[in-house]
Amino acid sequence: MSQEQTETLFKVLDESTTTLQTALATSYMDAFIETGDNLLNGEVQVEDGRPDAATVKQLTALYQQAPWQSYDAETVRRAVQLAMLKAIRVDEIQANHQLTPDTIAYIMGYLVTRLEHNKQHLTLLDLTVGTGNLLTAVLSQLNAVVAGTIEAYGVDNDDTMLAIAQLSSELQQLPVNYVHQDALDPLLVPASDLVVADLPIGYYPVDANAAGYQTHATEGHSFVHHLLLEQAVRQLTPGGIGVFLVPSQLFQTEEAKGLLKWLPNNAYLQGLLNLPGELFANANAQKAILILQKPGAGAKQVKQVMLGEFPSFKDQSAFQKFVAEIVQWEEQNLMTKRA
Repeated sequence: MSQEQTETLFKVLDESTTTLQTALATSYMDAFIETGDNLLNGEVQVEDGRPDAATVKQLTALYQQAPWQSYDAETVRRAVQLAMLKAIRVDEIQANHQLTPDTIAYIMGYLVTRLEHNKQHLTLLDLTVGTGNLLTAVLSQLNAVVAGTIEAYGVDNDDTMLAIAQLSSELQQLPVNYVHQDALDPLLVPASDLVVADLPIGYYPVDANAAGYQTHATEGHSFVHHLLLEQAVRQLTPGGIGVFLVPSQLFQTEEAKGLLKWLPNNAYLQGLLNLPGELFANANAQKAILILQKPGAGAKQVKQVMLGEFPSFKDQSAFQKFVAEIVQWEEQNLMTKRA
């Protein structure tokens, strides 16, 4: 990955997006989708005389400054991420639509690479793909260690987020199948060996749909992240692994009773690792990485669940030591099918 290339591509993405935002009188996000399409198509799209000829000339010159086809996936992903960070600020995007921070995406990816290396075939799913930052970060890392093919799928019910994800993966030249649907409806994707997700937090409004899940609330709306955990485990192949970004207090709320009742008979809780408190505005906002495994294919509940909290990212030595301990624990305790 080249930092200089990332900065060059971001400059092109940002300037062209801002130019189109003014020319088309639209949001930064929609203008970004337009500029991404232009890059992929190799020409500036004009509809009903917009953008005008002068703007087309300006954009064409801009696009020539960044030969993105020659950049590696990580370089492109980080440039897209920078553009999305600006979109969050400019368009005032709600919290559940914000992208997974890069450091967290990298950690989740690194944890799964140790479990899935040398596989001949792997099916990967992100149930709440959003703009695709987590999925493509994980996919890039897996591509380096999985010996065979990876089929990747992303599901989201927001068509704008999916359009961003599609553009991002195409610019990264990573094949991903995207499905526009409610992730709590019957899924239109195959069973998956690995599920990753940065789970949205809040209540799911469709009570009739939630009623089909064991983790639904007995009264009122159900927590969407509880339902999604159940859906993810349903979608896993026997012995498959789910790695999720969840609230640190996941099992300590009043509403967690249904989740705790469902868990022992449906999934192995293999790990819960709190992320450094310094990353979050307050203790209530702290997140953790949850590792679940579906029973079957020789998988078993580990004798010692991996519990702990990552050291500060500022203490690189302690952080690297902690990650090494997690990887050693994974390799000694978790088994995934080889295919």
